[in-house]
Amino acid sequence: MSESSAGAGDIVAAAATTAAGWRRAGVAGAAIGVLAAGAAAGVAVERLTVGRGMRKKARLALDATGPYGSLRGTPGRALADDGTELYYEVDEVEPAQAADGAGSDGPRRRRLFGRKAPAPVTVVFSHGYCLGQDSWHFQRAALRGLVRAVYWDQRSHGRSERGRAQADGVPVGIDQLGRDLKAVIDAAAPEGRIVLVGHSMGGMTMMALADQYPALIRDRVAAVAFVGTSGGKLGEVNFGLPVAGVNAVRRVLPGVLRALGSQAELVEKGRRATADLFAGLIKRYSFSSRDVDPAVARFAERLIESTPIDVVAEFYPAFTEHDKSGALPAFRDVPVLILAGEKDLVTPSSHSEAIADVLPDAELILVPDAGHLVMLEHPETVTDRLADLLVRSGAVAAANVGEHGSTAQQPGR
Repeated sequence: MSESSAGAGDIVAAAATTAAGWRRAGVAGAAIGVLAAGAAAGVAVERLTVGRGMRKKARLALDATGPYGSLRGTPGRALADDGTELYYEVDEVEPAQAADGAGSDGPRRRRLFGRKAPAPVTVVFSHGYCLGQDSWHFQRAALRGLVRAVYWDQRSHGRSERGRAQADGVPVGIDQLGRDLKAVIDAAAPEGRIVLVGHSMGGMTMMALADQYPALIRDRVAAVAFVGTSGGKLGEVNFGLPVAGVNAVRRVLPGVLRALGSQAELVEKGRRATADLFAGLIKRYSFSSRDVDPAVARFAERLIESTPIDVVAEFYPAFTEHDKSGALPAFRDVPVLILAGEKDLVTPSSHSEAIADVLPDAELILVPDAGHLVMLEHPETVTDRLADLLVRSGAVAAANVGEHGSTAQQPGR
């Protein structure tokens, strides 16, 4: 038997073993079995054509040379209301790009008749669940130096501190994330107009901010972009599974995640041992295109793998409880971009359409052949629509956008 054929058998056997182990937990076995089988099928196909040794070498090569996530800015830390340190980075405007008050470096602001020039517009990027600020890599590369931007890691993600309240047993909720965003804005952009951009959980964070701080939205927000997010009813999402499978998953997943979170060290070892299986799951629920750059797919894996299982478990219940559709009208008076992948299995495009129903003047873009991580899968489309929003909101000059390059440049720029 060839290595590739054996490899396909190995992964199906691994999935079967995983599912068999879960069968001892009753209905949990059915739920996890459905997920495991789906992932195994995808990974098995890849293993028919790619040998085990080649896969290992490819992973190492992509990890060593992949430039994604390499962009860094001026670091800072904001303090959440429970004492959690939230890490952020600021990319300032290059002096040559500043025009007509669109922005300039703080130290280089000119004083006119003894008064400081207006603060530049700041674009604040909020990332999604199990990701980090680096998930905006392509947009950051294209906008770098053109507009003042803040990229931050949500609590317990990336370089931010593990939520202190959660360490004391307090459940994390979307409202807490909204307060965290307010702390980051206070620290990194205390004055001037702001543009809010959020993907998935980041978009929900922005809704929670509006719900709790409507005056901030009214007085300072110049534009908003919701990317692959939802105003609520996430408990009804079927994740592309059969009805029986998704009902089983909904019933048992919170308990299963809690159990896994309590055995974090053991589970992390298991994740490493079944890397191919989890890579299949990540690819299925992150992308839709067949021709996703392997380096980009591996980058997404690294982002998601870096989120500890206990953090995964900690955050999950917040999404079934999330309902911020009532906060959306706060954004009616500013330019709004709503963008999603048409084949998003995590926050289906119908949820973006529901947001657009509340915000009828918003620009709604549904990207064909795109999944949940649309900003990595189709970065040019996302960056193009975001740049247009920044022009419409007055954050940047139209001429600057055309001259500043695109994600087709070297990603590590």
